Order: sequence, then structure tokens, then C-alpha cells
Amino acid sequence: MADQIPLYPVRSAAAAAHRKRAAYYSAAGPGSGAEWPSSRYQLEDESAHLDEMPLMMSEEGFENDESDYHTLPRARTARRRRGLERFVCGGWKLLCTSCCDWLVNICQRKRELKARTVWLGCPEKCEEKHPRNSIKNQKYNIFTFIPGVLYEQFKFFLNLYFLVVSCSQFVPALKIGYLYTYWAPLGFVLAVTIMREAIDEFRRFQRDKEVNSQLYSKLTVRGKVQVKSSDIQVGDLIIVEKNQRIPSDMVFLRTSEKAGSCFIRTDQLDGETDWKLKVAVSCTQRLPALGDLFSISAYVYAQKPQLDIHSFEGTFTREDSDPPIHESLSIENTLWANTIVASGTVIGVVIYTGKETRSVMNTSNPKNKVGLLDLELNQLTKALFVALVALSVVMVTLQGFVGPWYRSLFRFLLLFSYIIPISLRVNLDMGKAAYGWMIMKDESIPGTVVRTSTIPEELGRLVYLLTDKTGTLTQNEMVFKRLHLGTVSYGADTMDEIQGHLRNPCPQTQSQAGGNNASSTPPRKAQSSAPKVRKSVSSRVHEAVKAIALCHNVSPVYESRAGVGGEAEYAEADQDFSDGNRTYQAASPDECGNMAREGLRTLVVAKRALTEEQYQDFESRYSQAKLSIHDRALKVAAVVESLERQMELLCLTGVEDRLQADVRPTLELLRNAGIKIWMLTGDKLETATCIAKSSHLVSRTQDIHIFRPVTNRGEAHLELNAFRRKHDCALVISGDSLEVCLKYYEHELAELACQCPAVVCCRCSPTQKARIAKLLQHHTGKRTCAVGDGGNDVSMIQAADCGIGIEGKEGRQASLAADFSVTQFRHIGRLLMVHGRSSYKRSAALGQFVMHRGLIISTMQAVFSSVFYFASVPLYQGFLMVGYATIYTMFPVFSLVLDQDVKPETAMLYPELYKDLTKGRSLSFKTFLVWVLISIYQGGILMYGALLLFESEFVHVLAISFTALILTELLMVALTIRTWHWLMAVAEVLSLGCYVASLAFLNEYFDVAFITTVTFVWKVSAITMVSCLPLYVLKYLKRKLSPPSYTKLTS
Repeated sequence: MADQIPLYPVRSAAAAAHRKRAAYYSAAGPGSGAEWPSSRYQLEDESAHLDEMPLMMSEEGFENDESDYHTLPRARTARRRRGLERFVCGGWKLLCTSCCDWLVNICQRKRELKARTVWLGCPEKCEEKHPRNSIKNQKYNIFTFIPGVLYEQFKFFLNLYFLVVSCSQFVPALKIGYLYTYWAPLGFVLAVTIMREAIDEFRRFQRDKEVNSQLYSKLTVRGKVQVKSSDIQVGDLIIVEKNQRIPSDMVFLRTSEKAGSCFIRTDQLDGETDWKLKVAVSCTQRLPALGDLFSISAYVYAQKPQLDIHSFEGTFTREDSDPPIHESLSIENTLWANTIVASGTVIGVVIYTGKETRSVMNTSNPKNKVGLLDLELNQLTKALFVALVALSVVMVTLQGFVGPWYRSLFRFLLLFSYIIPISLRVNLDMGKAAYGWMIMKDESIPGTVVRTSTIPEELGRLVYLLTDKTGTLTQNEMVFKRLHLGTVSYGADTMDEIQGHLRNPCPQTQSQAGGNNASSTPPRKAQSSAPKVRKSVSSRVHEAVKAIALCHNVSPVYESRAGVGGEAEYAEADQDFSDGNRTYQAASPDECGNMAREGLRTLVVAKRALTEEQYQDFESRYSQAKLSIHDRALKVAAVVESLERQMELLCLTGVEDRLQADVRPTLELLRNAGIKIWMLTGDKLETATCIAKSSHLVSRTQDIHIFRPVTNRGEAHLELNAFRRKHDCALVISGDSLEVCLKYYEHELAELACQCPAVVCCRCSPTQKARIAKLLQHHTGKRTCAVGDGGNDVSMIQAADCGIGIEGKEGRQASLAADFSVTQFRHIGRLLMVHGRSSYKRSAALGQFVMHRGLIISTMQAVFSSVFYFASVPLYQGFLMVGYATIYTMFPVFSLVLDQDVKPETAMLYPELYKDLTKGRSLSFKTFLVWVLISIYQGGILMYGALLLFESEFVHVLAISFTALILTELLMVALTIRTWHWLMAVAEVLSLGCYVASLAFLNEYFDVAFITTVTFVWKVSAITMVSCLPLYVLKYLKRKLSPPSYTKLTS
């Protein structure tokens, strides 16, 4: 009933309101008439009305008033922006965008990609200049390295602020202390960063140089010459040996194999491990000798460079023959760059180089990833800066703007600059390095590598996990499990019966074969009635196995295990006649469904006997269709479809791609942790759905909504409305339908998909995977993680906030491009639940404590200046300030990276603990405000206490307050720690020992005779007790009255 509801509101008396509503949605809705020409939709009968209407949120929405419609966020935003605000904001944005676009176009003009004519062995005949065939993964060059690294550092407010503060010390009137107290920490941070970037950049340079320097044989008129990969040009004839990487995109001309074909490995391009069969151009393959390639006048017409790695359209023309020879070129005649020759030696003509190759076009530039914690701390730093300016203004105001007040204002800004501590960056960077070391040393997840050390905390904030299927959730090992012959089905335990049938001769099959040979043109009627003859099981087994043995693109793989001579490893055979829409599949649709539900990858095998006239007619139409430049795929498909009629069903096969170890419990663990899992795969819809069920990504009882194929906006509108009526069901959508929906209804699709417990996207290209990751980031604002194992997953891994690569059978390209590399999918559970959670909680505590350390000394400075007539004089100078931030408190504060609230086993047992982290409660403005209040309280107590208790000399105030400050910080670290580690105790004792020992050398600041008296000891003890004891009491009461969730588990 719901499917019959119209997609426009029911007519009511309020016609004016409906007209207004239609006008509003056509103006503000996505892809409205303002953006898309109306004439385009007049071609589509139903969608012409749909395009102007919003997607409904519920069935009631059809009959409700305008206020009940839930429109797009951008539509609501557009409605709010009225009048002057809209004009100013829109005008300013347009001006900035136009200027930026103009500058980018001036600096880097993007060359338009065009189709090309490439003459064999004649690069000089190329009409246009093509890019160099060099691979460049470096971020910088020798001129942009220092400016680039400095920009990446100083684009953060924290670093920029300290650069300004440090530079101000060169002005004599603003000088507060020694230069090294400002420049030493900043210089240390910059030096470490520059060294780290330089090492990474040098490694990238070495890898690029190694690839670009690989030597290849180039065929010239004078014979073979050695040429570097980076010097290869469009039009060159390149010889590639077995197991050698193909350096650029080429058209396959000749091979040493007699069959005129070869196999290539494409695992680093599309993630598939089965070898691909490539066929040489027949005209050049038939030439007697290799040198004859230069004796003919021939050229290749190639389409413009594009992203699609699964298609190619071109033609090969030989002009010097009479008549000229024309051959169509398709994907089977191409050799894409970064694939490996698996058999024989191949010769090809280069058609695309460098940036125009398929592999480079499908690879996105890696971005500098910044963790959410760093962004949050950057926001808190800005809040602290506002407080710093406000405090300085208050001080100058209370001073009465006497004399050059602006100079006093700058001096106060510098005096209170410790509110924003430079040691925050130092401690956090060192903490990140420590977390990375802990992850790599964890024996429970051996082989794990941290490749990006700046974002370990991201592992603790994930909401969406995007995972590949083949090789990630599955082992990528195909096992032949089932052969179904209509009435009989053979499983793994009955395969010996098939062997028995094959060993016995089958007279019926032989007689039929002989009859066909004797009369190659059987009558039409006999042919159509032949399938009705009842055949024996043995003959059907023979025919089925013969069809599988002949019609496939599987290459034999010889394994090194003892006792195995030459076992063929069967992958799924992509035969032309196995399209699921043909009538022959209807012979056993139930069995197909049964196999699919078992998680098997199904393949239908059928045959049709042709007369010679039928075959000749088909071949001529097929060749003509393949020579077409425009709509070649459609024309070829139409010709093939005309042949695939009245076919005889032979068998149905089932192949199992086994799941990796512990995939089901790992997915269950992640789901219980509040992480939504999306599976993005290049596989077929049926296979993807099978694996989603077998891996328990989608539970058995859960409904699955399979998004119907859509090709235009109207169909997408209808299908999205149908999906909106479903509740709590998983979504399965194909890449083509996804592309249409993203084009017209991006926000609606994201809104609906994010409400699903699981989403499966099948037939996804590498760029689509990356686009989905960016869509989730943009639409939800939540952190995303991408998991993959092949070269086709690299774009997704780089686009996500956090990328995890799995070292599998598809090579190491994904693991090398990822931020974290693991050996098995099940290791992700511990990586997130234990290390991700600990890293985030530790960094949050560490960051806030370092801020507290700066706030407390700034509070003491404010109290000191207030008491002494608002003088802009520093309380502590020189080494005291350096020592306070380093040897006196650094080790205990940094030891917080060893703290843990629960044991790793508990964190794995209760994944619900992970849910709290996504809310960001460990580091928020609320927790930050608590630390600010603690700092103000303790700073006030320490300073006022010292001023009240000192007797004769001011130097005693310094001694009492600074010693109490050091003791307070050590005690606060002890108060913050939840689980003690022996290194923490060592750090506390060592720091206290360093301070006591240094008192003997600080004659410039302290009165040594005074600090050895009992008076000094009791005064320091009293002040420290007053500053810390109330906080200990409050913490005890909080634990008793409102304990955190983890304490209930540990107890």
C-alpha cells in the first residue's frame, strides 16, 4: 500500500500554501531548477514532477503542513540567510573563492586531457607534449621543504603564538627573561619536527628514485637500448620481461608466447589476485620478426586518459597494407602501469605516461592527518589566549593606564604567556611516540606497525569503520565447494564421484561429438529439441566439467608443497555467458539462492551449439561492434545478447571465499563498542550480501534493503522514498546507483545510510570508496577509519581520518600507505579497544595537566603583580622557569602516558567502555574549566600563603612559594594517576631528588641558610597541605558518591 502513495502532497484547500511550498523547495532543494536546466527533465515523464519535490521523512509527511517537512540542512540554512547578511556573506565568499581559483589557475594550469594518435616507435610524431613517466610521492622539493614544514607547524595557533612571543624578546623594552627560556623549547619542537619530516621525505625520495631508475629495453631502428623508466615517452616500443613491472600504460603488440597472449598480475591496481589474460594485437603478433614493427606504418588511436581501470576503447590501424587493416582495441589489449607480467615476454607501445596513467589517476594525494584531540587542544589554546589578553587588559586598567600603557600591556602579555605552555606540544609529541612504541611491542598483535605517529589517539574516537571485503574480511582463497547438475548436487565430500564419472568413458557424449563433427550444420529443429533428450548423470558431468575446463580465464599456479605436482587454483571464471539476467539461469533460481545464502560465490554454466552460418554472422557483427569508437560497450553487449538465447543449462558451481580467523567476534566486538561498520567492495551484489551475512556484519534476523538499480534522478527519488519507510534494516547498494544518488541526493542518502546498523556498497571503484569516506566526514563530523589490503583501497585509506592496512595476498601497497599496519583483521579489535582507548585518555589527561602547570604559575604571577602595585615584573626568572617546565616536573607529568583506568583484558571484555570516548568527555570545555578552577585555587593559595608567612626578606617568598609549587605539582600528578606503575614512582622520587640537590646551586635565587631551617620546612608543608588536601578529599568523595563506569568493572 505504501508503495502506491504519490510523491507529491495531496491537494487541499490551502492551494496557495502548496504553491508556496513547491516554489520554496524548487529554490532551496538539492539540485533544484536553479542548478539544473528544466528541459533535461521534460524528457523524463514521471521525474519531471519529482525533481521539484522534497524527499519525505515519513508517510504522514504527504498530508502535513510545510512545517512538518524535514528538508536538507543546506536548504534550511539558505532559508535563514536573509537580506543584508546573505548578501554580505555570499558576496565575501564569492570574492574569496574567485580570487583563490584565479591564483590556482595562474600558478598551475591544468592541461585538458584529449584522445591521441600514437605512431608505433615514433615519439617525435606526437602532436602534443605528454607528462614525464616519473613517479613522485614526495610532498616537497628542495626549495619548498623548509617553508612547507614551517607552514604546517605555524598554521596551528599554539605554535604561531609562541613564535610571536619568542620574537618579541628581541625588543629590549619587552624583554622579560633570558632568550633561551623562550627559544629553547620552540627550537626543540621545530628541530624534532623538521628532522622527522626530512627523514620521511628522504625515504620517499629513495623509493621514487628506485622505481624511476629501473631499466627497460626499448626497441629502436638500431636494435635494443636500455632506458630508465622515467625517460620512457609516448610512442616508445618497450620490452617487458616476466616478473617485471610494467612502467607505463601500453597497448599489447607482441609476446613470446605462441598463443599470442600472456597473463599479468593486477593486485596492486585493482586488488584482485587472479591473473588477467591479455591478448596481443593480431596484426603485429603475426609479423615474422620483432624488427618488422619498424617496417610497417601503423598507429594506435587511444581515448583520452580516464579513471576507469576496467575499460578501454581504441583502434589499431595499419596504413601501408591494401586495404588498410583496422583492429578494435579493448581492455584485453592493454597493459596498465604497475601491473606485473606473469608469463612470457611482452612488447607494447606506450600510450599514457606519468600522471595520465590509470594507476596514478586512481591514487589520491596523501593529506597531512591531524587528530581530533589536537584540534580540540587548539581550540582550548585559543580560549586561553582570550583569557590571557583579558587578564593583561585588567592589569593595565587597574594600573590606571599610567605612562606608556601599551608597553605595560605587552609586558603583561609576556608575563602571563605561560598560560599557554610550549611544553604542551613537546609532551604530546613524545607521548604519541610512546604510544606507537607500545603498539608495536604488544605481543598480542604481532607484526603491527605504526607508520603515522601523530594520530594514535584517533583510534580511540572512531564511529565509522569502512572495510574492504576480499582479503580483509575473507582470506582471498577460493575453494571449489559445490557442483549442481539440476537433479544431482556434488559437495566437497562427494567430489570423488565426479572423478569416477570422468575416468569412465561416456559413449553418449562421444557419439554426440562425432555426429557434430560429421555434420557441422545440424537442422534448426533438431537443435532446438536436443536439450529435451534425457541425458545420463555421467554425460552431464562430462559436459559440465568440459565447459568449465575450456571456458575460463584461470591460470595454473604450481605450489611448492611436497606431494602436489600441478594443482590448479580455481578462481571465479568471468565468462561472457554467465550474466545473471539470462533465461537459462531460471532453470534453478532456488538453488542459486540456496548457495548464495550459504555464502558461496555462484556461477551458472550453459552452452549453445551454433551452425557455421550463425557463427559467421555473429563474428562479423561482433567485429563491427568492437571497431566502434562511440558507445562500443553497448553495441558489443547487444551483439552478445543476441547470441545468448535458447541456451542449455549445464551446471551451477559454488566457490567459497573463507572468512579470516575471528572475523565474526571482531565485528561483534566493534559493533558493541558503538562503531558502525560499512563494507565497501568491488565484488558483485550477491557475493557481497553473502559475505555480509556469513561474517555476521548483518545478523540473520535483520532485514536487508537491496537498493534497486537507478539511472536517473526520478528513479533515485522513488527508491530513496521506498528505503525511508524501512526501519532498522541494513542497506545494500551498488556503485552505479550510489553515483546517481550522490549526484542528486547526497545529503539525503547520507542521512538515511547513517541510520542503518550496517551498509554494504558493492561494485565500488577506488575513487568511490574514498568519496564515501569523505562524505561521512563531511555529513556526520564523526571520525572514520578505513581498512583494506589492496592497491585499490589506498585512496580510501588516505581519505579516512585513520587508515589501517592489512598485509595480505594482495601485496603491501595498502599497508605501506596506511597509518597503521596489521597482519590480521582480528588485531583491529585490540588496536582500538585497548591502544586507541588508552592513547586518547592518556593524551587528554596529559594535555590538561600540562595546561594546569602553566595556569598555576600564571595565577601566582597575577597575584604577585596585584600585591606589588600591578608592576610588570616577573616573579621567577631564568633557570627557575626552565627548571620548572623540565627537570623538576617533566618526568612525573610525562609518566601519565603509562596510566590506565582498566586492564587490557577488561577493555576487551567490555567494549561498551569504548562508547564513552566518542562523546569526547575526557577532554571538553567542562573538564578544562575544572582544571582552570583548580589552578586558580592552588596558585592563589601558594602565592598568598608565601606572602603571609614570609618574615624579613623578599627572597624568602621566592623560596617558600617555588618549593611549595614543585611539591604541589608532584602531589597533583599522584592524585591524577589511576593505576601506579613502578616508573611513575621512580619519576616522582627522581624529580624531588633533582630539586633538592639543585637548591645548593641556586644561590642566585634562594637564601641557602634559610632553606635549611625548620621554619622553611613547616611553612612549605603548611602551604602545600592547604593547596592539595581539599582536592584529595573531593576526589575521595566523588569516587564514593559518583564512581566512573570503569571502577564498577575493576571492583
